[in-house]
Amino acid sequence: MFLTMVVGAMLAERMSLLKPSGTMAMAEKARQLAERGRRILHLEIGEPNFDTPRHIVEAAYEAMKGGFTHYTSSRGILELREAISEDLKRRGVEADPNTEIIVTPGAKHAIYCACMATLNPGDEVLALSPTWPTHFTCAEFAGAKVIEVPCGETYTLDEEELKGRITDRSRMIILSSPNNPTGGVLSVENLKAIADIAEDHNLLILSDEIYDRITYDGVEVKSIASLDNTRDRVITVNGFSKTYAMTGWRLGYAAANKTIIDAMNKIQQTTTTCPSSFIQKAGVTALRGPQDCVEDMVKEYDRRRRFIVERLNEIDGVYCPKPKGAFYTFPRLPDTGMSSVDVSMRLLEEEGVCTTPGTVFGEYGESHIRISYATSLEVISEAVERMKRFFERHKK
Repeated sequence: MFLTMVVGAMLAERMSLLKPSGTMAMAEKARQLAERGRRILHLEIGEPNFDTPRHIVEAAYEAMKGGFTHYTSSRGILELREAISEDLKRRGVEADPNTEIIVTPGAKHAIYCACMATLNPGDEVLALSPTWPTHFTCAEFAGAKVIEVPCGETYTLDEEELKGRITDRSRMIILSSPNNPTGGVLSVENLKAIADIAEDHNLLILSDEIYDRITYDGVEVKSIASLDNTRDRVITVNGFSKTYAMTGWRLGYAAANKTIIDAMNKIQQTTTTCPSSFIQKAGVTALRGPQDCVEDMVKEYDRRRRFIVERLNEIDGVYCPKPKGAFYTFPRLPDTGMSSVDVSMRLLEEEGVCTTPGTVFGEYGESHIRISYATSLEVISEAVERMKRFFERHKK
């Protein structure tokens, strides 16, 4: 007991604000089972099972061979910021590459820097929920309180729900479209409503658009930063991990007004200094090079999406809306008397299928699990069969 008290006293109080990653917790449990010889089907992590396209890999290799292996500007190389600015402009977003864009080691770091730069202890952040847990933890680590706004299984804004949660402490709205975990996409009408509310109450908007290139059925994602009345209040976060299968490369960015980017740059200078130099060169090639690799990946995700939604809905008691974007389903579970944490854990232990509990994504995620279909169709097919067997065994 004494040793526990001494070790606990070594840590800052703020560490109590950081929660362990629910996805990584499931992955760690899966690794333990695998070490004992169990065959595990992984549906928990949102990592494309595609290799990074060859022309992007070669760009990094050529940069390294050419000696481009030293520090860069803490904001990222200008060439990449210009490529990002060009890409944003194609989506109707104007951002000066010199002053309004920062390149970061992953989109997660961009979210962290944005929250630390703009939120004060006691502020309230309105998070459209369910949503990626990093949105909660970054805001909370900055001392803010997260207020969840329910958006349902298809991630659709209820304007009155959002308005009803605004107080004099409200500072920011966080949205994620296409959404992780539901795969829902906010409509243009939803985005306009959010922009108007933010303008009326002088709120910042943090828009996580990491899945904006992964959409289906002709759905096109509109960035909220492209709306007329959002110019100085939106922080747009994006990256290369999902679109270009570059998760391990750790390359992201944020676009916002100069004051916010300057503040985020101070944080980056004192933490990571800059993103890896040669990886930034790969980012330039990703944006300016051929995009057929992205189209091919999205076509395959679509094939998996259609398959898994159909098969999940064949399980008695399961309801799975068809996602419009990203590569996740968020099915509502049958009544088993178990929490989503219990379902995920027992599904892993009994059937060797690793998923993520819905409560990881906020209070409105209960009674759901997140399933990633960024894996092979063979794995998905076998996993769904095992899930069907599990729910038949545990139905009330």
